[in-house]
Amino acid sequence: MQQVDTLLHIANFSTLFVCMVLKFPQIFVLMRAKSTTGVSLNSLLLELVGFIVFVTYQMYYDYPPPTYLEYPILIAQDVILLLLILHYNGSLRQSLIYAVVFVGGWRLLTLEKWIIDLAMSLCTFISAASKFAQLQCLWRSKDGRQVSALSWALATYTCMARIYTTTVTTGDVQVLVRFIAMTLLNLWVLLTVLYYQRRGSSSKKKD
Repeated sequence: MQQVDTLLHIANFSTLFVCMVLKFPQIFVLMRAKSTTGVSLNSLLLELVGFIVFVTYQMYYDYPPPTYLEYPILIAQDVILLLLILHYNGSLRQSLIYAVVFVGGWRLLTLEKWIIDLAMSLCTFISAASKFAQLQCLWRSKDGRQVSALSWALATYTCMARIYTTTVTTGDVQVLVRFIAMTLLNLWVLLTVLYYQRRGSSSKKKD
Protein backbone atom coordinates (compact mmCIF):
# COMPACT_ATOMS: atom_id res chain seq x y z
CA MET A 1 0.00 0.00 0.00
CA GLN A 2 2.84 2.38 0.89
CA GLN A 3 4.51 1.65 -2.45
CA VAL A 4 1.27 2.49 -4.30
CA ASP A 5 1.00 5.78 -2.37
CA THR A 6 4.60 6.66 -3.21
CA LEU A 7 4.10 5.92 -6.92
CA LEU A 8 0.87 7.94 -6.87
CA HIS A 9 2.64 10.96 -5.38
CA ILE A 10 5.47 10.67 -7.90
CA ALA A 11 3.01 10.40 -10.80
CA ASN A 12 0.93 13.36 -9.55
CA PHE A 13 3.82 15.70 -8.86
CA SER A 14 5.84 14.76 -11.94
CA THR A 15 2.76 15.37 -14.08
CA LEU A 16 2.19 18.74 -12.42
CA PHE A 17 5.85 19.71 -12.88
CA VAL A 18 5.94 18.65 -16.53
CA CYS A 19 2.67 20.47 -17.27
CA MET A 20 4.09 23.69 -15.78
CA VAL A 21 6.53 23.80 -18.72
CA LEU A 22 4.78 21.55 -21.26
CA LYS A 23 3.86 24.26 -23.77
CA PHE A 24 6.99 26.37 -23.28
CA PRO A 25 9.00 24.59 -26.04
CA GLN A 26 6.15 25.22 -28.50
CA ILE A 27 5.83 28.85 -27.39
CA PHE A 28 9.58 29.43 -27.86
CA VAL A 29 9.57 27.73 -31.28
CA LEU A 30 6.75 30.01 -32.48
CA MET A 31 8.40 33.15 -31.10
CA ARG A 32 11.69 32.26 -32.78
CA ALA A 33 10.14 31.31 -36.13
CA LYS A 34 7.44 34.04 -36.15
CA SER A 35 5.52 31.60 -38.34
CA THR A 36 2.66 29.18 -37.63
CA THR A 37 3.25 26.81 -40.56
CA GLY A 38 2.34 23.28 -39.49
CA VAL A 39 0.67 24.51 -36.27
CA SER A 40 -3.11 24.02 -36.29
CA LEU A 41 -5.30 26.78 -34.81
CA ASN A 42 -8.33 24.44 -34.88
CA SER A 43 -6.35 21.83 -32.94
CA LEU A 44 -5.51 24.37 -30.23
CA LEU A 45 -9.11 25.59 -29.96
CA LEU A 46 -10.45 22.04 -29.65
CA GLU A 47 -7.78 21.22 -27.07
CA LEU A 48 -8.83 24.26 -25.02
CA VAL A 49 -12.46 23.13 -25.13
CA GLY A 50 -11.43 19.63 -24.02
CA PHE A 51 -9.31 20.99 -21.15
CA ILE A 52 -12.07 23.31 -19.92
CA VAL A 53 -14.69 20.54 -19.99
CA PHE A 54 -12.38 18.07 -18.26
CA VAL A 55 -11.29 20.33 -15.39
CA THR A 56 -14.88 21.57 -14.87
CA TYR A 57 -16.11 17.96 -14.66
CA GLN A 58 -13.43 17.05 -12.10
CA MET A 59 -14.22 20.11 -9.97
CA TYR A 60 -17.99 19.59 -10.25
CA TYR A 61 -17.72 16.08 -8.76
CA ASP A 62 -15.12 17.09 -6.13
CA TYR A 63 -12.36 14.83 -7.42
CA PRO A 64 -9.00 15.05 -5.59
CA PRO A 65 -7.30 18.29 -6.76
CA PRO A 66 -3.91 16.58 -7.42
CA THR A 67 -5.59 14.55 -10.21
CA TYR A 68 -6.44 17.64 -12.27
CA LEU A 69 -4.33 20.50 -10.87
CA GLU A 70 -2.26 20.74 -14.05
CA TYR A 71 -5.21 21.66 -16.27
CA PRO A 72 -5.55 25.32 -15.21
CA ILE A 73 -1.81 25.64 -15.94
CA LEU A 74 -2.23 24.01 -19.37
CA ILE A 75 -5.21 26.25 -20.15
CA ALA A 76 -3.13 29.35 -19.33
CA GLN A 77 -0.31 28.14 -21.60
CA ASP A 78 -2.77 27.35 -24.41
CA VAL A 79 -4.17 30.87 -24.13
CA ILE A 80 -0.65 32.28 -24.62
CA LEU A 81 -0.18 29.99 -27.64
CA LEU A 82 -3.54 31.08 -29.04
CA LEU A 83 -2.58 34.75 -28.74
CA LEU A 84 0.76 34.08 -30.46
CA ILE A 85 -0.89 32.19 -33.33
CA LEU A 86 -3.50 34.93 -33.81
CA HIS A 87 -0.75 37.57 -33.68
CA TYR A 88 1.42 35.88 -36.33
CA ASN A 89 -1.68 35.22 -38.46
CA GLY A 90 -2.62 38.90 -38.24
CA SER A 91 -5.98 38.21 -36.57
CA LEU A 92 -5.34 39.19 -32.94
CA ARG A 93 -8.67 41.07 -32.79
CA GLN A 94 -10.47 37.71 -32.82
CA SER A 95 -9.07 36.98 -29.34
CA LEU A 96 -11.92 38.94 -27.72
CA ILE A 97 -14.52 36.79 -29.51
CA TYR A 98 -12.78 33.60 -28.36
CA ALA A 99 -12.63 34.93 -24.78
CA VAL A 100 -16.39 35.60 -24.69
CA VAL A 101 -17.20 32.18 -26.19
CA PHE A 102 -14.94 30.24 -23.81
CA VAL A 103 -16.05 32.06 -20.66
CA GLY A 104 -19.73 31.78 -21.66
CA GLY A 105 -19.32 28.08 -22.46
CA TRP A 106 -17.60 27.42 -19.13
CA ARG A 107 -20.48 29.02 -17.24
CA LEU A 108 -23.01 27.02 -19.25
CA LEU A 109 -21.35 23.71 -18.31
CA THR A 110 -22.26 23.97 -14.63
CA LEU A 111 -25.89 25.11 -15.02
CA GLU A 112 -27.25 21.54 -14.93
CA LYS A 113 -25.78 18.15 -14.03
CA TRP A 114 -26.81 16.60 -17.37
CA ILE A 115 -24.93 19.33 -19.27
CA ILE A 116 -21.58 18.60 -17.63
CA ASP A 117 -22.16 14.82 -17.91
CA LEU A 118 -22.95 15.14 -21.62
CA ALA A 119 -19.98 17.42 -22.20
CA MET A 120 -17.67 14.95 -20.46
CA SER A 121 -19.00 12.07 -22.56
CA LEU A 122 -18.06 14.11 -25.65
CA CYS A 123 -14.75 15.30 -24.18
CA THR A 124 -12.72 12.37 -25.51
CA PHE A 125 -14.05 12.95 -29.02
CA ILE A 126 -13.31 16.69 -28.78
CA SER A 127 -9.75 16.08 -27.58
CA ALA A 128 -9.25 13.37 -30.22
CA ALA A 129 -10.50 15.79 -32.88
CA SER A 130 -7.86 18.30 -31.76
CA LYS A 131 -5.09 15.73 -32.36
CA PHE A 132 -6.49 14.81 -35.78
CA ALA A 133 -6.67 18.52 -36.68
CA GLN A 134 -2.96 18.84 -35.85
CA LEU A 135 -2.15 15.70 -37.83
CA GLN A 136 -4.12 17.01 -40.81
CA CYS A 137 -2.25 20.31 -40.62
CA LEU A 138 1.08 18.47 -40.63
CA TRP A 139 0.05 16.22 -43.52
CA ARG A 140 -1.05 19.27 -45.50
CA SER A 141 2.02 21.44 -44.83
CA LYS A 142 4.54 18.57 -44.73
CA ASP A 143 6.52 20.84 -42.40
CA GLY A 144 7.19 20.06 -38.74
CA ARG A 145 9.80 22.74 -38.05
CA GLN A 146 7.39 25.07 -36.21
CA VAL A 147 5.92 22.22 -34.15
CA SER A 148 7.75 21.30 -30.94
CA ALA A 149 8.40 17.55 -30.67
CA LEU A 150 9.37 18.08 -27.01
CA SER A 151 5.94 19.49 -26.14
CA TRP A 152 4.23 16.48 -27.71
CA ALA A 153 6.61 14.07 -25.95
CA LEU A 154 5.82 15.71 -22.60
CA ALA A 155 2.09 15.55 -23.36
CA THR A 156 2.40 11.83 -24.06
CA TYR A 157 4.13 11.28 -20.70
CA THR A 158 1.50 13.22 -18.72
CA CYS A 159 -1.33 11.18 -20.24
CA MET A 160 0.47 7.93 -19.43
CA ALA A 161 0.95 9.11 -15.84
CA ARG A 162 -2.73 10.02 -15.60
CA ILE A 163 -3.75 6.53 -16.71
CA TYR A 164 -2.02 5.25 -13.57
CA THR A 165 -3.35 7.94 -11.18
CA THR A 166 -6.91 7.54 -12.43
CA THR A 167 -6.72 3.76 -12.06
CA VAL A 168 -5.62 3.88 -8.41
CA THR A 169 -7.79 6.84 -7.28
CA THR A 170 -11.20 7.42 -8.86
CA GLY A 171 -11.32 4.52 -11.35
CA ASP A 172 -13.59 6.67 -13.54
CA VAL A 173 -13.97 4.74 -16.82
CA GLN A 174 -14.75 7.85 -18.91
CA VAL A 175 -11.61 9.58 -17.66
CA LEU A 176 -9.52 6.44 -18.12
CA VAL A 177 -10.67 5.90 -21.71
CA ARG A 178 -9.89 9.55 -22.45
CA PHE A 179 -6.31 9.28 -21.19
CA ILE A 180 -5.64 6.03 -23.07
CA ALA A 181 -6.91 7.58 -26.30
CA MET A 182 -4.93 10.78 -25.73
CA THR A 183 -1.73 8.83 -25.05
CA LEU A 184 -2.00 7.00 -28.37
CA LEU A 185 -2.92 10.13 -30.34
CA ASN A 186 -0.21 12.29 -28.74
CA LEU A 187 2.32 9.60 -29.64
CA TRP A 188 1.02 9.57 -33.23
CA VAL A 189 1.44 13.34 -33.52
CA LEU A 190 4.92 13.13 -31.96
CA LEU A 191 6.08 10.51 -34.47
CA THR A 192 4.60 12.52 -37.35
CA VAL A 193 6.39 15.69 -36.21
CA LEU A 194 9.70 13.82 -35.92
CA TYR A 195 9.20 12.31 -39.38
CA TYR A 196 8.65 15.67 -41.09
CA GLN A 197 11.45 17.33 -39.12
CA ARG A 198 13.87 14.59 -40.14
CA ARG A 199 12.68 14.77 -43.74
CA GLY A 200 13.12 18.53 -43.71
CA SER A 201 16.67 18.18 -42.38
CA SER A 202 17.49 15.61 -45.08
CA SER A 203 16.17 17.94 -47.80
CA LYS A 204 18.32 20.80 -46.50
CA LYS A 205 21.44 18.62 -46.56
CA LYS A 206 20.73 17.60 -50.17
CA ASP A 207 20.30 21.25 -51.18
